[in-house]
Amino acid sequence: MAVAQAKPSLEDLPSEAPPPSRYLNRELSLLDYSERVLARGENASLPLLERVRCLHFFARNLDDFFQIRVAGLKDQLEAAPDVASPDGKTPVQQLFDIRRRAEELGTRQSRLWNRHLLPELAQKGIRLIDSEGLAKKDLDHLSRYFRNQVFPVLTPLAVDPGHPFPYLSNFSLNFAVIVRDPLRRDQRFARLKVPPLLPRFVALPDGERFVPLESVIAANLQALFPGMEVLKHTLFRVTRDNDLEVRDSEADDLLVTIQTELLRQRRRARAVRLEVHRDLPDEVRTLLMRELDLADEDVYEVDGLLDLGGVDFLADLDRPDLQVERFVPSLPPRLVASESKPRSIFNVLADGDVLLHHPYDSFAGSVVSFIQQAAADPKVLAIKQTLYRTSGPASPIAIALAQAAEAGKQVAALVELKARGDEQANIEWAQQLEQSGVHVVYGLVGLKTHAKLTLVVRQEGRRIRRYVHAATGNYNPSTAKSYEDIGLLTCDDEIGADVSEFFNFLTGYSRQRKFRQLLVAPMGLRAGLLELIRSERKQPDGRIVIKVNNLTDQEIIDALYEAAQAGTRIDLIVRGMCCLRPGLRGLSDRIQVRSLVGHFLEHSRIFRFGSERRGVEYYVGSADVMDRNLDRRVEAVVPVRDSLLKAQLAEVIDIELADDVLAWELDADGAWHQAPMRKGVDTHRRLMELAAERTRLAEDPLGGG
Repeated sequence: MAVAQAKPSLEDLPSEAPPPSRYLNRELSLLDYSERVLARGENASLPLLERVRCLHFFARNLDDFFQIRVAGLKDQLEAAPDVASPDGKTPVQQLFDIRRRAEELGTRQSRLWNRHLLPELAQKGIRLIDSEGLAKKDLDHLSRYFRNQVFPVLTPLAVDPGHPFPYLSNFSLNFAVIVRDPLRRDQRFARLKVPPLLPRFVALPDGERFVPLESVIAANLQALFPGMEVLKHTLFRVTRDNDLEVRDSEADDLLVTIQTELLRQRRRARAVRLEVHRDLPDEVRTLLMRELDLADEDVYEVDGLLDLGGVDFLADLDRPDLQVERFVPSLPPRLVASESKPRSIFNVLADGDVLLHHPYDSFAGSVVSFIQQAAADPKVLAIKQTLYRTSGPASPIAIALAQAAEAGKQVAALVELKARGDEQANIEWAQQLEQSGVHVVYGLVGLKTHAKLTLVVRQEGRRIRRYVHAATGNYNPSTAKSYEDIGLLTCDDEIGADVSEFFNFLTGYSRQRKFRQLLVAPMGLRAGLLELIRSERKQPDGRIVIKVNNLTDQEIIDALYEAAQAGTRIDLIVRGMCCLRPGLRGLSDRIQVRSLVGHFLEHSRIFRFGSERRGVEYYVGSADVMDRNLDRRVEAVVPVRDSLLKAQLAEVIDIELADDVLAWELDADGAWHQAPMRKGVDTHRRLMELAAERTRLAEDPLGGG
């Protein structure tokens, strides 16, 4: 049966490309970033398991792209099909381009896995094999594993007039099974979900060979359909819309609303992609497309293993010979203890600010220690913190906050329930914090709180002193080992007063619009950045450097164009999406854009304005240059005013601008290419070397003398 298509067909698109635009398409730019990640996996000079991990990241990026970006375009296609993006593309045109690019990237992904990584893994003693052709003792091992671990959690679901087509959850890996009744001789269809909580690969006794879980299940399908003939089986995978929409302006209780919406979302989220093997029977393909309301252009054929995001299991194997050399973070020199016990972080900050650069600087020895010391210090009266993504109730930060509350301190935590993908986890551990006496609030109506701030209020003699940690990254000790982020520890009076008022704004009732030092969204961050850009535009030696994850906001882009036209030299370091088109004569020929893709995820946001002659201003914070960050989120950006800390930031920026190993450069035509190698500057390696050198000097300032 053909699938009805109640939507414009991608086949009907005109072949000619739209005229050039001053903006690049944000969706295609995001695919460009995924391509850079995939290209790193294709780099044969990298350690083998590092390349496997890149393939994992690429697959997960593509999953996220479909469940958010493609789902959003499909919604727009229904609601406003004629509304074009800033670069002039309608939703249909964007979906057409995405389909073409996604197919190309999928082909490269399969080629990398099948032709390169699999054979190279086998050469190194890590073999991924199918259950067919195994020796009897190996088959017996897999059979016991299936009976004891897998069979009890499997649920085959029949599809017939008495059994409606089952709901297929997001990212679920499923078997389509065709069975035949030997008595009636009729064929029937059943769906079997591969359990997502079981390990994706099953190790054989030698510890060197691994069998995909789906292969173990396939070899034992008959046990699930006793008395029936299993004629055919194949795998498919479903991607659904996962962009949670909450009208919190209408919610009496945001916590209850989020919980309710999560349940509703799981049940009604539309399918946006179907991944299948090439051997999928036509009748099953038609059935799946009909039941999922998908068209031909939503179906992607995969050559080989479905869901390559699961290969992180292999990347995590204990094979240091096949991985990037392990890096041990160090403490910033001023936090290094002179004796066996750690220095009081409050005494350190009383002598001056401290700049943190993770993962080179230890997150546990700095940020976690700061909060733990605050929780244990009898002079500390209050701790306030924003929490967006954490490592859950077992996080040392969550434990310290609970202990501080139990000790009688005033502890407030703003837990953002709308952190995409972490909604349920944040609900669960926020409730545990409440049980410990922490005052938990769930954000502002209509806004997502993305700021990364901690305030510690301490009684010191007759005065109250406020200590602040402001950061570009989340309070997550796990991701802090692989995400590159900047943090500022300070007891600056003006910043402390600003952060104190910022938390009052979050937890109480406030219409405060201006702060002394902070740039806060949605009130003043956009205006503040525009003022800084326009001020620099007026200078004869104008100079701007911006490092962010994404740059998509049109007003900021236009301001940068105007500054470049006035003679300002601009360098942009943008890891992901960039909608600014550099190098256009008369518009952006003084703007250069680069992206760094390496072992660590570049995540910090740094804004630099000024020249060596006039002096340089630095700001760091949580906000990317996107309309959502500037207008629909609560963000905080703080100035870095200490001259020594400015020098540290200058060192980071200069290294990243000189990088010719990890760096990619954006052309005027919108294409990315790897920077030509001249000096072999690898940002991550160089910053690791500098961190190790600082540690040596701090521990032995005389150099062994």
